[in-house]
Amino acid sequence: MSDTPIDLDVLAVFSHPDDAELSVSGTLLRLKSLGYSTAVLDMTRGEMGTRGTPETRAKESVEAAQIMKLDLRLNLEQPDGHIWLTEEARTAVVRILRSHKPKIVLTTHWDDPHPDHANTSRIVREAARLATMARYDAEGDQEPVRMPAIMHSIFSRHVVPSFIVDVSDFVDEKMAAIKAHASQFYRQQSKEPVTRISDPGFLSQIEDRMRYFGSLINVAAGEPFYVREALNVDDPVALLTRPMNIYS
Repeated sequence: MSDTPIDLDVLAVFSHPDDAELSVSGTLLRLKSLGYSTAVLDMTRGEMGTRGTPETRAKESVEAAQIMKLDLRLNLEQPDGHIWLTEEARTAVVRILRSHKPKIVLTTHWDDPHPDHANTSRIVREAARLATMARYDAEGDQEPVRMPAIMHSIFSRHVVPSFIVDVSDFVDEKMAAIKAHASQFYRQQSKEPVTRISDPGFLSQIEDRMRYFGSLINVAAGEPFYVREALNVDDPVALLTRPMNIYS
């Protein structure tokens, strides 16, 4: 991974160091295979987590980033458990967007039950718009950028997806990226408190989710997304006649 300013095609912005892996790592891997530059911005170090330490989680994040073949992984070091829609948070994300100019941003849904996740979504949406305004954050000495398209990952709410990305070829790599965050998931020898995601059955649920969403488009595995803006479709015939699971 590079630590120098680079222009990005795709930036995933999530609250905690394992959120992108759980939600969109299959999509990031697919986009990377198509030749796009990809990155993850973690809002926090995950220091409020029940298991692991910030130092451990930072090392795990580097390993996961390598598995996902990311061009860049960044961390804003916002306070875990206290992500709010503040001027400081908006400005921090604006500066990232202006530095790396992503064409597409992936983030959580604004109705996610975790306050950090919901607020991250709101910060991203507002920062994406503010980054286009030349007079916003003038002291940052950055040029305004075109507003990126925003894809909201569907994870903890029943939301009808706008589309589903086929990640069938990337299931093993996605699961490896998730398991790189070893402190957070089931380990028989661990003596740390049990959490929902450290339950032995949790990772199987992630695979089940991928299979379910894949079944909706007649593939082995999928990741769902919601797009709030109307989509500009150039060829509806090509779009609607792609192989998918349609029952008449």
